[in-house]
Amino acid sequence: MEQRRRVGAYGVCRGSDGRVLLARGSGPCPFPGVWQLPGGGVEHAEHPAHAVVREFAEETGLLIEVTGLRAVSADVTTFRAAEVAVHTDRVVFDVTVRGGEPRPEPAGGSDDVAWFTTAEAATVPLMPFTAELLGLPVSPLPPELPRSPAEGPAAPPDRRQRFGAYGLVTDPAGRVLLTMIADGYPGAGRWHLPGGGTDHGEQPVAALLRELVEESGQLGRVVELIGVDNLHNPAALGPEGRPLDWHGIRVLYRVAVDAPTEPRVTELAGGSTARAGWFSPEKLAGLPLSGIAALALANAPADERP
Repeated sequence: MEQRRRVGAYGVCRGSDGRVLLARGSGPCPFPGVWQLPGGGVEHAEHPAHAVVREFAEETGLLIEVTGLRAVSADVTTFRAAEVAVHTDRVVFDVTVRGGEPRPEPAGGSDDVAWFTTAEAATVPLMPFTAELLGLPVSPLPPELPRSPAEGPAAPPDRRQRFGAYGLVTDPAGRVLLTMIADGYPGAGRWHLPGGGTDHGEQPVAALLRELVEESGQLGRVVELIGVDNLHNPAALGPEGRPLDWHGIRVLYRVAVDAPTEPRVTELAGGSTARAGWFSPEKLAGLPLSGIAALALANAPADERP
């Protein structure tokens, strides 16, 4: 079965009365008649927060503002007739309306939009990720769904979109765990956050904890989701030996290692990590850092900053 990947950005939008806005899938989409949080696919080089603003305007007619990051999850839809399994990474934001009037997408993925109380939402068919975010039981969809996936234009062979999970990892002594990027990879020689790309069918938290073991031999626990980062490099040079138009979407978590050990890079790290180390706050100054590592350390709350 062919495996495909996509990244989607969605919004939890509540009215002044607490009702949530949902959109209903139209006839041409894989899930006609099924309601979900408004949103859709993240385009190449697009930040997920910008994608949800664009998707809301297209799908609902509303101008919205992103106010926070709500959740990140992943699921796989199997289209048996087409022999395709589509893994979707879903980045969900809290949003608020700044203008416009609700309306369905004129010629697109939704044929209705409406405000629902939680009790009302429980009476209509919901996409599983939407039911979970609303705190409702996940009910089976009609057996004839999903329909075959829509075929979009094929991506250029040297264009890549990658979804990854990374951690700001600390131990009880307040040290930070960093990993050095190996030669031959973009950013070689810089100290990076532990983490990496998610596998097909893998949840981002599970991927991060797996990468933490592979890159450093540490057992961690995820404490909280703290942000999403977007990186576009139109000429990234990596192990492929040729420039790639590279788009990385990276979710960031705070991770605690309660029983730290001497970091050890395993063969499962795949060669992208040269070494790993624990750093006390005074040893962080002057280190060559990757962009996401510098951002995570700079934006840590003052009372939690190493």
